[in-house]
Amino acid sequence: MDISPGDTLEMKKEHPCGSRRWTVLRVGMDFRLKCQGCGREVMLPRRKAEAALKKVLPAEKKEVSRDAI
Repeated sequence: MDISPGDTLEMKKEHPCGSRRWTVLRVGMDFRLKCQGCGREVMLPRRKAEAALKKVLPAEKKEVSRDAI
């Protein structure tokens, strides 16, 4: 699964604050995620995070125009 920092993950279950969306801060053997509802940061093993995942919303990539360079 292609997940990178800055992506937003929508999980199957809600966080106690009521939000299902998490921002990816770090990727590796563990994911570091930040809740978009309350700001809590957690670390989850990759397998557990991928099993709880509903969908991935990729981060918006900023494009630099050639005129600006």
